[in-house]
This record gives sequence, C-alpha cells and structure tokens, in this order.
Amino acid sequence: MASSEYEVRLKKLEFLRSLGVDYPYRYDPTHTVDELKENFREGLRVRIAGRVMTKRPFGKLIFSHLRGDFTDIQIMIQRGKTPEDFFVGLDLERYEGSKNPAKIYEKLVDIGDVIGVEGETIRTKTGEPTVLVERLTLLVKSLHPLPEKWHGIQDPELKYRQRYLYLISNLEARKHFYRRYLFLKETRRFFEDRGFVELETPILQPIYGGATARPFKTYSNALETDLYLRIATELSLKKLLVGGFSRIYEIGKNFRNEGIDATHYPEFTALEAYAAYWDYNDVMDLTEEYFNAMVRLLTGEEEFEYRGKRINARRPFKRVSFVDALNEKLGFDVLKAPYEKLMEVARREGIKVKNPTRAKLYDKLFDHFVGDHLTDPTFVIDHPLELSPFARKHREKEGVVERFELFVAGMEVANAFSELNDPLDQKRRLLEEVELRKVAKDEELPEDVDWDFITALEYGMPPTGGLGLGLDRIFMLITGSENIRDVIPLPTLRPKEG
Repeated sequence: MASSEYEVRLKKLEFLRSLGVDYPYRYDPTHTVDELKENFREGLRVRIAGRVMTKRPFGKLIFSHLRGDFTDIQIMIQRGKTPEDFFVGLDLERYEGSKNPAKIYEKLVDIGDVIGVEGETIRTKTGEPTVLVERLTLLVKSLHPLPEKWHGIQDPELKYRQRYLYLISNLEARKHFYRRYLFLKETRRFFEDRGFVELETPILQPIYGGATARPFKTYSNALETDLYLRIATELSLKKLLVGGFSRIYEIGKNFRNEGIDATHYPEFTALEAYAAYWDYNDVMDLTEEYFNAMVRLLTGEEEFEYRGKRINARRPFKRVSFVDALNEKLGFDVLKAPYEKLMEVARREGIKVKNPTRAKLYDKLFDHFVGDHLTDPTFVIDHPLELSPFARKHREKEGVVERFELFVAGMEVANAFSELNDPLDQKRRLLEEVELRKVAKDEELPEDVDWDFITALEYGMPPTGGLGLGLDRIFMLITGSENIRDVIPLPTLRPKEG
C-alpha cells in the first residue's frame, strides 16, 4: 500500500515537472500560519506557507487546512474567484484536464505537500478564518502518505523511530517540545540572573570521572589515544573554578553506556553548577527555588500531576537524613553493620546489585526502602562517605558527607555536595576507587585517576557548593511524561532487524 502510494506520488511529481513546475529555492511569506490565525482580519492580502493536512472538495470549490508551527488555517480554492493560472509554473496549454482551479488542486496537490499560497482573507459562512487562494506555489511534494488524520501514530516504536511523522501529525507533540525549549531557556535565565556564567567543557576526555558509570569509549587518530565520552562535567568545571571563575554552570549532554528504561537513557541533558564560597546548604536553597520556579513556569501552579499522583512543589521542601531514614526501615545502623548483613537484606528483598560494593548496597537499599516512596519534593541529606568520593566529610557527623539528592515521585533529579577541595583527601579517595574496581572488576568505576584534576586542586579550589540536575527527568516529571524518550526530540533506538 505504502509502496503503491509512493509510486503514484512520484509519477505525479514527474508529471508536474514535465509541465514546468519545480521546487523554488525560497518563499517569502507575509505572515506565518500562526501569526495570521492569531491576528486574523478579513480583507488582508497575505502570503503564507505550510503543510497540507486536509482536502475537502465541494464541486466548484475545495477546502484545505495548512499547518503552521502550532496551528492550522483553512484555505479555499474556488472557480470564478481563483484564477485558472493560479498554480505557479504549471503550463496550462499543455495541461490536459479540467481547468477548474478546484479540480487542478484536487488532482495535483496531496495531503502532506508543503505549499505557499497568496490571496485574500475571508470568513466562510460558518465564520472560519480562511484564505481565498489566488496563487499557489508547490514548495515540496510529500512522496509518502501521512498517518491517518484522526488517529495519528499509535505504534509507540514508530512514534520514537520516525519522530518527524509524529510531529507532523500531532500539534500537541510540537507544543510539548516547544515547552522543553522554554524550560531550557528559563533554566539558563534562572542561573544567569544569579551570577552564574555558562562555560563549555570537553565531551571527549582522556579519563572519565565525576560520577560512577560505564562510559562510551572511542579512539582519536590525531592524538593516538583512547578517549571517552564524558559521563559528567564535574571535574572540568572544577578546574575552571581553580582558574578563577566563581560561579559557573554548563547545560550539555552526558553519556553513560548503560541500560534504557522509563527514567534512564544513555544520552541525556544535564546541568552542573558550581558556586565558590557556598556549601550544600546554599545549594539546597537554590535547588528548591529553581524547582519551584520551573513548576510554576510549566504549569502556572505550584502543583503538578505525575502518574496519577498530585505533587506539591511548594516551599520549603521536606528534608530527611539518608542514614537515619534507612536505619529506621532496617532496624539497625547501616554504617556499622557488616557487609554480609547488608547483602542478606538485599537478597531477602530480591534487590539485584551488579558488583555489590558497600556503596552500591547503600544506594540500592535506600532506593528500595525509602527513595522509591518519596512523592513530594524531598531533600535526602548526609550520605555515607563511601557513596560520595567528591563530597566533603560532614563537619559534625562521622561516616557521612555533606551531600543531598532531591527526590520527586520516587526519582532522583538533583545531586549536590559541599565539594571536596582537599587534594590529599581527594587523591586518597580516588585511588581507593581505582583499587576497588580492580578487586570488583567493576566497569562502572574509573580505570585511573585524573591526575590533572588533582594537580588543579593542589593550586587551591575555594570552598564550593556544587549541583547536578537531570534536566530530562525534571521536564518529564513536571509535564507528566511517562517515558524519558517522550521528552527527547530524536531518541536513538535499536536498529531494525532485517
């Protein structure tokens, strides 16, 4: 069916070209479809362009809807009011067929074609804003039929694999991604209004670090060395702090060669921000203000709905201790418990942990017993030392660091520290991670220490508060999107078989 339709449209294009019609290099509208629809007045001379979404013939006239960015507008071709030579480039003397403009349009223009039209604005008897066409330019022909108008794309895989089709047929999807643009724009404005400067850091790195994840690996022919796609921007941004910038941030892609599910994706958009002379308490206040501001931006309220639950984003957010909350659930002190006891709980609960280090057990047990059940925005604070190699030890509590994560609807969306700026302590912790990897054969731990980062710290990094935000997840939550791929404009999928 699709192949047959393709052949029909391809022959139609060849026919049009044989009669002198070809694609122009540019077109000069007086209005966009959206502008005209929003500020519609009768009696205007206009030139607009868009994609044909409908065709409804009525004898001597035919109606169509042209689609702009976020709305449609009706056009009308009518015998007696639309000139016979309305179709730009079409040689009527060689054209064999009815010279009724409505019939020409019906025969030669298909749903999906992109056209430009010029004419006068009118209202039909039903009051619908319409352009009475006097000239029409074929800008490009669609060689494939569009998805059926009323049902659109229902196949979830097709929705992701051929996102352009989903966007053509679904105006709400376009508005969704426009909201993502506004979200990122306002995120930048939020941080810049508070004195942060955005700087770019390398995506290709000789040593990956700043987080625990399995990296993507490549090879540079020019440098004759292995390189990794960054898993975080942390270490690079801290080097810039040493260089003298006091408030910096970056919005960019990070890459982690891991599994895909509803909330995880190997290529994701993150924000990292660092403020000299702050600690994690200052960053907590900033994060609370930011999240509340984004909820108000995207919903107009301080609440939103996610998976049937009403989420209250009013400030202040609740704060819970990582260790105290987990101790309460397990009935013993996790920091003093033997490794075997933690493993026993994990097995009993059916928690699978790949290469189960003590740090990973803490993380998985917390998510299972506490994190997954945190609905309203909640700061989880003061994590075990083993979980946080880049955070400063807590100034008052033993065995924990000054760190927080923001959980919303069971998801972690922010991670922040009072940053470790003692190069001797940092070196010791990173070397311990490397040794741990060798023992556990864990691909998610760094293969080596970034010695240039240690050298930078040795020149002196001021006390710093650092923040990482998962922007895809935050936008996903606030807009009620079910899957992280729903907020990625062009997600990568497994290649089709065959």
